[in-house]
Amino acid sequence: MTYLYYKTSTHTVGNQKPSKKTIEQWEHLANKKNWRITQLPNGFYQTECLYPESEDDWKDITRRETIEGAEAAIDGSIDHFSKKLEAVSGPKVVKTF
Repeated sequence: MTYLYYKTSTHTVGNQKPSKKTIEQWEHLANKKNWRITQLPNGFYQTECLYPESEDDWKDITRRETIEGAEAAIDGSIDHFSKKLEAVSGPKVVKTF
């Protein structure tokens, strides 16, 4: 997961907005239907993400000891990318006078 975060976090220099391709990737990663959990032969669980470039190319992201831990990792990733998408849209008004 570290590489995935690095790859999606190094887009800005100053106030430059991320590219359209980067935003599309974040939207893809923020969608839970693009994630799955598989069980490995050693009993651990692996989270995988479907890459948008192909229809059946799943990339392994993290490994967890329990299925609950794997699902929590996916939920954390979805939350991370959802917040990045929210930040791209700019500041939001929270109170007016």
